[in-house]
Amino acid sequence: MLQLKTIKKNYVVGGNPVPALNGVSLDFKNNEFVAILGASGSGKTTMLNIIGGLDRYTSGDLLIDGKSTKEFKDADWDAYRNATIGFVFQTYNLISHLSVLDNVEMALRLSGVNAKERKERASKVLIEVGLKDHLTKRPNQLSGGQMQRVAIARALVNNPKILLADEPTGALDSVTSVQIMKLIQKISKDRLVIMVTHNSEIANQFSDRIVRLVDGVVVEDTKPAFIQPNEDSEKLINKKTSMSYLTAIKTSFKNLMTKKGRTIITSIAGSIGIVGIALVLSISTGMTNYTNDIQSDSLAGFPITINSVVQTDQFGPPPGTPFGDPIENEFPTEQTIYAFDSSASSTDHINIIDDEFINYLSLMNSNDYNSISYTRSILLNIVDQSSTGAYIKVDTSSSGGFFSSSYFNEMPDNPEFIMSQYDILFGTYPTTYQEIVLVVDSQNRLDLDFLDALGIVITETYEFEDFIGESFKVVPNDLFYQEFGGIYLPSSNYQMMYESSESITITISGILRVKENASSELLSEGIGYTTMLTSHMLEIAATSEIVLAQISSPDTNILSGQPFNAQISYQTVMRLIGGDTSPTGVQIYPKSFESKDRIKEYIDLFNVGKTEDEAIVYTDLAETISSTISSLINTITIILTAFAGISLVVSSVMIGIITYVSVVERTKEIGIMRSLGARKKDISRIFNAETLLIGLASGFFGVLVAVILNFPINIIVNNLIGVANFSNLILSNGIFLIVLSTILTLIAGLIPSRIAARRDPVVALRTE
Repeated sequence: MLQLKTIKKNYVVGGNPVPALNGVSLDFKNNEFVAILGASGSGKTTMLNIIGGLDRYTSGDLLIDGKSTKEFKDADWDAYRNATIGFVFQTYNLISHLSVLDNVEMALRLSGVNAKERKERASKVLIEVGLKDHLTKRPNQLSGGQMQRVAIARALVNNPKILLADEPTGALDSVTSVQIMKLIQKISKDRLVIMVTHNSEIANQFSDRIVRLVDGVVVEDTKPAFIQPNEDSEKLINKKTSMSYLTAIKTSFKNLMTKKGRTIITSIAGSIGIVGIALVLSISTGMTNYTNDIQSDSLAGFPITINSVVQTDQFGPPPGTPFGDPIENEFPTEQTIYAFDSSASSTDHINIIDDEFINYLSLMNSNDYNSISYTRSILLNIVDQSSTGAYIKVDTSSSGGFFSSSYFNEMPDNPEFIMSQYDILFGTYPTTYQEIVLVVDSQNRLDLDFLDALGIVITETYEFEDFIGESFKVVPNDLFYQEFGGIYLPSSNYQMMYESSESITITISGILRVKENASSELLSEGIGYTTMLTSHMLEIAATSEIVLAQISSPDTNILSGQPFNAQISYQTVMRLIGGDTSPTGVQIYPKSFESKDRIKEYIDLFNVGKTEDEAIVYTDLAETISSTISSLINTITIILTAFAGISLVVSSVMIGIITYVSVVERTKEIGIMRSLGARKKDISRIFNAETLLIGLASGFFGVLVAVILNFPINIIVNNLIGVANFSNLILSNGIFLIVLSTILTLIAGLIPSRIAARRDPVVALRTE
């Protein structure tokens, strides 16, 4: 079965080869009990390690069933130890933190046996060696004899062909030694048992054959075996060991749970960096949210504005002057003064705000803006009944956008955005086109001219209830204009207009006031109406007589009977009477300074390929503020990132050190697993799994601690700057940190795990 052909083994000491075995040739039968005797240093343990595949011969050959092992690779030796060899050591070499059953199952784990079968086979062999009542005990709860029985059970659980015993009774008393030797003698009836011992008495009493070594040479063989050589000798093939990742994780988890205190301390140590990063991210998130709120408030009154007519400035003399390029000709050195027309440097640009551009804006990322509002020039004709009973026309002729002094203004079509800037002091926000709001200033005041325009009796104070329910009439074109000889003139019969069922009743439903912490005012004091009212009036105006008449007379202004000119165009009149629904202006309210830049880039893309006349020119009133605050935010971000980077480095170094210490402490355990057939890959996989689990635990613990610490941080910040829930670790950041902790721990453990995998199993087994 087993043949050693002129086996030599040399060790290199101080650069010089030192022979341990010097041409050993032995044959062993399938079923026999062979004792190897010899003094210390005779080479008997070296021979046993070579037979067991723990050590490599320098020359010669080792044959199993006539098959050579010369071409064996590491994986072949691992499979050989797992399937063919069973080891029993003098010091038992049990893994102390595992139970008796788990120790025996270890060899089966390396073989890829499933959990149910592992337990059945391990339990059976433990019962056979007399340990039925000790399956769940730890090795330190057993006597020496019982521990050696566990070692024997572990060696037999994979049903190996060869059992190798290295001084199996060396640490036992005489009575227990006899019991163990009888058990080994019984085992030798159905397999080859090779025992190394220095006790000649035990060897003579129990073994079938004695081989004596002196200085690496066989000097005596009491019962030599002769096996006929097999001419068809080939490489021995065993089933490769295979520990799955899942098995490695389960094994590692069980190992960690047997050392709960150590695991907890390691996880806490590894989580220190994660706690620091989590707190930085929490505060950074709070700072970002706080800054974004300030930005959104600041930008509320400074939208990106696109008007139909924009005055552009060329910042220098017009083309054709000696200084046509102001950049290249600034600060001249010659003693010459040039005259130029400053008014020529300013021109009017016409923005074409048509369906193409409106559709283009509708496709813009909605996460970048709070609201897009369109200004239309339709004139709302509003009549009211004053407190004295007279019927009056409310003056709204100065409408022209959100920054005008008109008493009636269209509000942006984004109630959520408006409510982020304004408080409802009384009543409700409009939900239909017939509802409007009253906007007061920060001191709850209304201008006297506004009250007078509405026909309200002037008093010193008013109650909110005095205005809620106050209604006005919006008069449609067909009711407001009367035709006289082809010219349409406004009617002065305000009572008829007010009492007509065709007039649209609009009612004040709520009172708004700018929030105390808002940095700018979005709405002008007075009446605010919704875009729903504008759309409704445009719809009615589209089929009105005056609009149809103007369409049929494109060259004549039907409001005056005069031809159109440069100041009053056809489009101007059509927009005024509601026949042209195209906007005269666009206001885009960004959510942040960064989104403002993205909006401008988006508009710039629209201009690509357009001529100068076709391009859209926009106005950004917040550019200076934007650049200043953006620089501040970037600086803060860099500082926080630097702190986070330091925490990461410290955490990674700490985890790597802890993992390396664990490898050093478990060197003997590594040797034990290698003797059971564990591949280098399996050893590395087990330690990687442990570091992964520790990293996962560290991540969870670090995130949990950070969440807990956020409570006192928020209390302190709230007391200092009055901002609640400032420090907040969002879910995505928490998950990211857990994953980051796991990955970093795994990376930090790669080098120590490789060191563990490369441990010489023979040296590792000797480590205490």
